[in-house]
Amino acid sequence: MKDLSRRNLLKLAGITGVAASANLFQTSTLAQEALPNGSGFYRFSLGSATITVLSDGQGAMEQTFPNWGANPDRQAEFEETLRSYHVPIAPSFNNFNPMLIETASNKILIDTGLGGGGAPTTGRLLTHLQNAGVNTADIDTVFLTHAHPDHIQGLLSAEGNPNFPNAQLMIGESEFNFWTSMAEPPPFIANVLLPLKDKFTLLGEGQEIAAGVSTVAAYGHTPGHLAVMVDGGDHQLMHFGDAGGHFLLSLLYPEHYLGFDADPESAVATRARLFAQTASDGMMVVGYHYPWPGVGHIRAVDSHYEYVPAMWVWGA
Repeated sequence: MKDLSRRNLLKLAGITGVAASANLFQTSTLAQEALPNGSGFYRFSLGSATITVLSDGQGAMEQTFPNWGANPDRQAEFEETLRSYHVPIAPSFNNFNPMLIETASNKILIDTGLGGGGAPTTGRLLTHLQNAGVNTADIDTVFLTHAHPDHIQGLLSAEGNPNFPNAQLMIGESEFNFWTSMAEPPPFIANVLLPLKDKFTLLGEGQEIAAGVSTVAAYGHTPGHLAVMVDGGDHQLMHFGDAGGHFLLSLLYPEHYLGFDADPESAVATRARLFAQTASDGMMVVGYHYPWPGVGHIRAVDSHYEYVPAMWVWGA
């Protein structure tokens, strides 16, 4: 793992869409009857489990590169590829896709979005949970793939109260130790992770989050990043977190890495392994920053891969 300066860490965190703003989307924890798919959530069955991908909203960045493609001297090639796929370049749009896993015994939330720490078009997780008919008090487990602000800031309300009061908090041990051992942690660590430091259960790779849900080694984007595997019996799903990279460039170009990958070499190796595994096994995937709702499959094509979005089904 390469050393990172505090300045670079803040730069990497900042381009995820974090901006100072009031939390405009605080909601009651009371559940209501679920609205149809498309009301800020997308729900489907995975064997015996129910999966609900939740939009925390969408942010916009003025420039695509080097954020979404940092390889030296490759930005022009990457830009031409995006244009050929009719993907907007300026501005560049970024989605945030937490996920809820409901089993017979557990309600497990994977990542929590930006909370009140992002642009007004983000921080919508609580609203969309309510739209899905889910009471935040009933979520018993929250697992964080890594500790970037767009994944952890939804843990707390603007007043500093837990948004998921009855949930056991979990994160990778090496990820947790990296961020909490800093002499001068960035604000999103000092204001969110450190106040909750004693409430976390720390996990390693291949460990169980809950029955049928386990961690997958996915290092490189951050030092201790972990993806999530859901075993639904006959069908499996992997939530990449940010290990899935960009939904086009990371798959088309095996050497591609992001401007906010902490260790590009490790991130590239991780993506190669995860893409090969999910393509070979035919499992569903969810990408945290993939176009909403970020659900699909990975398909092997010659020496690269393609992301194939799943067919949208309106029925919950």
